[in-house]
Amino acid sequence: MDLSKIIAKKDEAAQYMIDEITHICKDFEKRDPGSKGEKQACEYMAEVLKKDCGCESAEVESFKENPGSFFGWIFFTITFVLVGILCSFFAPVIGVVLIVLGLFIVLCQFGFYIKLIDKCFPEKTGHNVTAIKKCAGGKPKRRILFNGHPDAAWEWPMNYKFGGIGFEGHAVLCGVGAVYYLILCIIKCVKYGVFGTVGMGEPITKASLIGLVFLIPLVGLYWMVNYRRIVDGANDNLSGCYMGIAVMKALKDEGIDLEDTEIGCVLTGSEEAGLRGSKAWCEAHAGEFQDCPTMFISYDTIHDPKYLMVNYRDLNGTVKVDKDYCDLFMEAAEAVDVPCKKGWVPPLGGATDSAAFAQAGFRSCGVTGLNHKLEDYYHTRRDTYDNMNEEGLANCYAATVKAVEMFINGAKQD
Repeated sequence: MDLSKIIAKKDEAAQYMIDEITHICKDFEKRDPGSKGEKQACEYMAEVLKKDCGCESAEVESFKENPGSFFGWIFFTITFVLVGILCSFFAPVIGVVLIVLGLFIVLCQFGFYIKLIDKCFPEKTGHNVTAIKKCAGGKPKRRILFNGHPDAAWEWPMNYKFGGIGFEGHAVLCGVGAVYYLILCIIKCVKYGVFGTVGMGEPITKASLIGLVFLIPLVGLYWMVNYRRIVDGANDNLSGCYMGIAVMKALKDEGIDLEDTEIGCVLTGSEEAGLRGSKAWCEAHAGEFQDCPTMFISYDTIHDPKYLMVNYRDLNGTVKVDKDYCDLFMEAAEAVDVPCKKGWVPPLGGATDSAAFAQAGFRSCGVTGLNHKLEDYYHTRRDTYDNMNEEGLANCYAATVKAVEMFINGAKQD
């Protein structure tokens, strides 16, 4: 199969994406995880997938979640660490326990996206979309599923005011402060006993007092997330949702019916709450889509063409995704002269929905289009429909269509 005709229309496809994303940002309610706006966006895109993309089915599926828990670790961790620091002066063993507990919570919640404290937060209903266009020949020999997340983030004030260096520097300072006092507590326990008294003139007491400078960033972390402001999320991640929609629409507009390849979109909500939608989708569809080689292409924040990247590892670098399909996308980008880097989602970089699919046993390729050294629009009010990058969208679209063509023609399906 030759899809060069629709690859050539990459600029038209990019403009279509921008127009649709502008409509959702301007005319729908805010789309924080588990919100009415998230549901509205899912219902609208499901209708687009039926009407404009030829999907026989486009189901909006609900799931239960506790979205406030994902960043809820902040309140638990910082409170435990601050109380632990106080205890370090008179009961270092309690300081050790509290600081270790605080660090354990953040490691579970943000490091590995484990649902440790979900039940401490209000329950809401999130929404996903599963839209499938069947192949013309009946039984598929292969399947491609495009993925993006329709929800938008709560604003990160430090990134808005100081950019990624300020945001990540603040987080690192907090981590250093917690570990600093943990080490002091352990030294005090070993040298002076678990409840031993330490004189004010001792060097370790002076070190404890000097370390109080860490209280400023630690207390400031309580305000790392502004729950009162939900960003528009044009780039993160309506761009990812509409990448697959644009490809499917282009195929339909050209009258191309795939003979033995099933194609579809899986839009998973509440990614910004810790991959809650994609994890719920994987649970709901466990055992499905196993009848033939199935490639997930998961997109997140397709913006700057300089940073179009295939991520071979995800979820803070802890999850390995499908190498063959990642290689396929890289080869497709090269074939259409689109610059594309090989990379990963690094520690402190969070995760994309690709990680949830990979953890559930699906073969997934994760594609991003942003600098992992965070730009000032990431999770801030600058992520608007008038701050999108047409070239970045067009390039990713061209590489995607080429990847579809190569997959249909038999590349890397075993």
